[in-house]
Amino acid sequence: MDSEIPPAPLTPPAPPAPWGAAPQPVLDLPRGMLLRPWREADAPVLVAAYEDPGIRHWNRPEPETPGTAAARIARWNRRWTRQEAALWAVSPGPDSPAVGLIGLGDFDPAGAAAEFLYWLLPDGRGRGVVTQGVAAVAEWAFRDAGLHRLRICHSVANPASCAVALKAGFPLEGTMRGALRHADGWHDEHLHARLATDARPGAPGGGMAGAGPRR
Repeated sequence: MDSEIPPAPLTPPAPPAPWGAAPQPVLDLPRGMLLRPWREADAPVLVAAYEDPGIRHWNRPEPETPGTAAARIARWNRRWTRQEAALWAVSPGPDSPAVGLIGLGDFDPAGAAAEFLYWLLPDGRGRGVVTQGVAAVAEWAFRDAGLHRLRICHSVANPASCAVALKAGFPLEGTMRGALRHADGWHDEHLHARLATDARPGAPGGGMAGAGPRR
């Protein structure tokens, strides 16, 4: 009788990097823009984001008052220290008001994975900021947070997000049917992903260089 060969044991995942114990870095972007930590003074930006029709449709933010927005920012900062989220404010300068959000949520420590979130107010649009910001945050996530897989999901009716994902080095993996409900009903979603082992954008086979943290 043939003896069965037991399957090889799975390699245990590497322990997550202790990124939440360090201060959230500032990430420089081209054209003078940067990603910085959110602060209480940015609360009016979250109120304005809910009032923007495009942001409200594609991102489904909750209604905000200055008080609830300040509380949300405080939660975001606590989630950084707990390694549950890494959300940056998009800003024209360190002392300028925020014009958008780029970051990672839905962290899966065991799977070393997370999902991108992003939106921009009108003052931040038209300069390629989201694409550059996604590339910068991806570099941080692979290098400093020890993540293995990052994903971007968006409605198939949102070609702008599709372009951001592709330009930032996130190839399309497939379509998820009826995956997310917007105000006008259920939407199919595109799934894009990038692995830590993929070619870095800007390297041979890549598309764009990401920005590093400010030291």
